[in-house]
Amino acid sequence: MALISLGIDHEHASLDLVELVTVPEHEWSKVLRTLISQRNIHEAVFVSTCLRTEVVAVIDRFHGAIDEITETLAEATHVPAAQFQEKLTVHFDRGVATHLFSVAAGLRSVVPGEFEILGQLRRALELAQEEHTAGAELTELFQRALASGRRVRAETNISRGTTSFAQAAVTMSLEELGADVRDADVVVVGAGQLASGVVKNLLSSSTYLRKVTIANRSEERAASLRADVDDPRLHVARFEELVDELRSSRLAIVAVEVPSPIITRDDVAALAHPLLIVDLGVPRAVESGVDDVTHVRRIDIGDLQRRVERAIDLRHEAADDAQGIVDADVEKYLSDQRARGAAVIVSELREYFDEIVDGELLRRESELGELSDGQRERVRSLIRSVVAKIAHRPTVALKEAAGTDQGIRLNEATRSLFDL
Repeated sequence: MALISLGIDHEHASLDLVELVTVPEHEWSKVLRTLISQRNIHEAVFVSTCLRTEVVAVIDRFHGAIDEITETLAEATHVPAAQFQEKLTVHFDRGVATHLFSVAAGLRSVVPGEFEILGQLRRALELAQEEHTAGAELTELFQRALASGRRVRAETNISRGTTSFAQAAVTMSLEELGADVRDADVVVVGAGQLASGVVKNLLSSSTYLRKVTIANRSEERAASLRADVDDPRLHVARFEELVDELRSSRLAIVAVEVPSPIITRDDVAALAHPLLIVDLGVPRAVESGVDDVTHVRRIDIGDLQRRVERAIDLRHEAADDAQGIVDADVEKYLSDQRARGAAVIVSELREYFDEIVDGELLRRESELGELSDGQRERVRSLIRSVVAKIAHRPTVALKEAAGTDQGIRLNEATRSLFDL
């Protein structure tokens, strides 16, 4: 069996394509069940965020698994495979660990070092464990990647300054507003993890805001967020009042996962004052036609990505430090995996030889009847010593080649030769 990861991300595909293949979190379980039902997939973890949709799996046949994962993604997203196949990024065996550890460290994020990805990967693993699609191998891989990601943030400056996607979005929004932020009303659409981060960063970043209103389909969840933040400037509106809130707001930040736009051109066509709309949704939650309205300006994740890229030069040293930690942690993980893999086959081989020795001694017990107890023990010791010397070289070869292509071939040959 082998390890593989396959997905589409913002580094290798357009935002439009990433948007098309995004799967809502409440559908992840269905994707996992479909994956694990495939012939060549033994374990699977699935994650789909605003910037990446990815499957990590333990598989049999490489090309067979690629086809099965691609078909599953096409079915889950209702997007023909031909539309995204050429943009798929594939990692195999060692490359899977390197990729996943880098993602967990925030080295593959729009905002280097952002924290949200750790929570997203953790939820993906927990769901796979609940659905019994993540076994020992993927569980250890993800746990080690998450631990490495936490270490990177603790030991480097990768997260200094802007530490999250939410904070980067708020910083960009307030910079875009400039002086207009004074006494401004803001509406935040959503009350999930991203929206919560947006609300907290808005209130902590500017003392000039007059009011921040949360509009969410679940009023209970919005009320819970308001109680958690406990700021008198924070209010809750019914989702049906969103358009009315836009009429009195200077800034709207949309941080919600929806299948189709919830703010349309018609919703803002009659506005007589300037409105900046920041769309953090993937798929997009704001209709592109709002750009045609005179007083409305829309920016999205693509704009945020370009803004962050211009500031990345300031973090090159921290990124290099983070990459060094990732490389070391990947090597340690792979070394542990090699040692564990070699230990299993070596243990089975020794048990096989011990069973042969014990069986033969038992079968020939009557022939040793004239020997004293001491003589019989010396015979047993001699036989075990000879067998141990015969097994020594195969054992060393298996340990030295563990984790390499040769090691895989030796492992398979040993199991075949000795019927292990």
